[in-house]
Amino acid sequence: MMSAFAVTRRAALLALGAVALQGCDATAVPTAASGARIGAIKVDVSPIRASMGDPVAAWLEQALPRALAQALAPYMAPGGDTLVARIDYLYLGSSSGGPGFGGFNQTQDTLVGALILKGPRGGTIANVPLRAINSYFPMAVDQALPERAFQGRVTALARAFAGWVPRQLGL
Repeated sequence: MMSAFAVTRRAALLALGAVALQGCDATAVPTAASGARIGAIKVDVSPIRASMGDPVAAWLEQALPRALAQALAPYMAPGGDTLVARIDYLYLGSSSGGPGFGGFNQTQDTLVGALILKGPRGGTIANVPLRAINSYFPMAVDQALPERAFQGRVTALARAFAGWVPRQLGL
């Protein structure tokens, strides 16, 4: 009886995976085999600037290009495609947190955007959504220096976002 359930469960999972893949367009995302190279990186934080304003948008505008350049260093080449990282939504969880692993207070910060890969002539090659989530553990010093704490959280989110970019682009 147990093995019959496992086979049925496997079959259901395989069927679900096949249905999910049926709607995917494999040509929408470049792969390392296609020789995709990044020549320039641009960051668009205008949606964040409109919703949250500065200094949050400025912190993200400062941290994300550096993090992307570091994450994409092996895939950079002069004359390559232009990567535009558009950030649509940033959420910083409550600083008070809640009980997490081991009884520690933690909260989640979220960064949502899109990776738009433009070819040398400006045409869009790929438009890939990306969400990065980072855990934040409040500390007593954060209450004394809240602006520094928020900037650190935004910088950590930028690094988390950038860390997913090569995989999301199939590089």
